[in-house]
Amino acid sequence: MTAVIEARNLRKSYRGHHALDGVSFAVDAGRIVGLIGANGAGKTTALKAILGLTDFEGDLTVLGRNPRTQRDDLMRDVCFIADVAVLPKWLRVSQALDYVQGVHPRFSRERAEDFLRKTDLKPASRVRELSRGMVTQLHLALILAIDARLLVLDEPTLGLDLLYRRQFYDILLNDYFDKERTILLTTHQVEEVEHLLTDVLFLRQGRVTLATQVEAIPEQYLQLTVGPDQVARARSLKPFYEREVFGRVAMFFEGRASSELTGLGDLRTPSISDLFVAKMQAT
Repeated sequence: MTAVIEARNLRKSYRGHHALDGVSFAVDAGRIVGLIGANGAGKTTALKAILGLTDFEGDLTVLGRNPRTQRDDLMRDVCFIADVAVLPKWLRVSQALDYVQGVHPRFSRERAEDFLRKTDLKPASRVRELSRGMVTQLHLALILAIDARLLVLDEPTLGLDLLYRRQFYDILLNDYFDKERTILLTTHQVEEVEHLLTDVLFLRQGRVTLATQVEAIPEQYLQLTVGPDQVARARSLKPFYEREVFGRVAMFFEGRASSELTGLGDLRTPSISDLFVAKMQAT
């Protein structure tokens, strides 16, 4: 299978700071990939490289194209929602549809209008009259109506309340995603999207610390919570990270069989958010 995105040894520096420091990964078709990292980890720089919005060193292909030299062609098959995406305040909802219909050959106005009928948005409403959640709904209507193979989302629900965030992801999963489309997203609200993800890519200081399918995590990682009487024994098995939890110690192990840890305490597969914290704070 040809990868939708294939990156090899990506590098990008800003005034001596390595935003990307030898990043390599691949994304297959029909996956929902979480690109997760702290502020300054290199997430947005990676997205800009994928979208052809910044220069970089290394090799990168997106949908079989070079984003540096084939961006116009690439963007026929890619949609993007940024955390700072804005629309002119004077623009009416209907005019937003007019514009995208005029510039994107794969936009279906009928599909966009069908989605908008399920919301409180009115065609004559101006952007300045809309709440932030409603503006996000308008962005989503435009995106859902484009027959794109790759959707890139950079903190798409930043600043939205819980209701709008859940609605956004429910619509994305039920009305947009299928096995022919791929979604790459960054978010700080890992707990809210981890049930959607098929793959995770952790970045730390411009480097990949984990790239795996979610279904493979139980085979690679275990979380063991032990009482004081078992701490020394559990530590002898070399956890890569540990933290105290209400008088007990939660330890994270990589590459250990569950049989080695059984009987020492409570054993489970770590959540993506817990594994992310462990990977980010491990020395």
